[in-house]
Amino acid sequence: MPAEATHVSEDPYGDSYDGGLRKVARVVLLDPQDRVLLLHGHEPEDPADDWWFTPGGGLEGDETREEAALRELAEETGITEVELGRVLWRRMCSFPFAGRRWDQDEWYYLARTTQTETRAVALTELERRSVVGARWWTCEELAQAHETVYLTRLAELLRTLLDEGPPAEPVTLDSEIV
Repeated sequence: MPAEATHVSEDPYGDSYDGGLRKVARVVLLDPQDRVLLLHGHEPEDPADDWWFTPGGGLEGDETREEAALRELAEETGITEVELGRVLWRRMCSFPFAGRRWDQDEWYYLARTTQTETRAVALTELERRSVVGARWWTCEELAQAHETVYLTRLAELLRTLLDEGPPAEPVTLDSEIV
């Protein structure tokens, strides 16, 4: 069978990503106690290969990054009572996941909520196989965590955010290639 015939045209992630640079909006969601919400995920075929990450995902159609951030947050957590703030950080990253490489241009938005109960309401098929929960973390818990957390510097960045407030302009973080 020719190599091009083995390409699967249906994207298991549920969006239009087919390689190249994926535009992503992520949310640094804080509750009234300044805890940050992280999702717990793993490689679909290997639950032992796990990590924690901020809610968010790729843009769909012609939506803005702000629209994508709010949509993804609602789909992944059920949280809709959100005050979306400015972009805190931007980064380029590349990582293997679910049998392919993901190259992403990620923007991280600050958001606040009083709604702390989470419930995934609209996960894609791949997310149903790889996202297993959510947890609110204090900055101190993140700093002491032995688990893998993405962004890898999230504890340090969150501490600076809580101590100094949001940056006047988005901070460009170092690229992360896994």
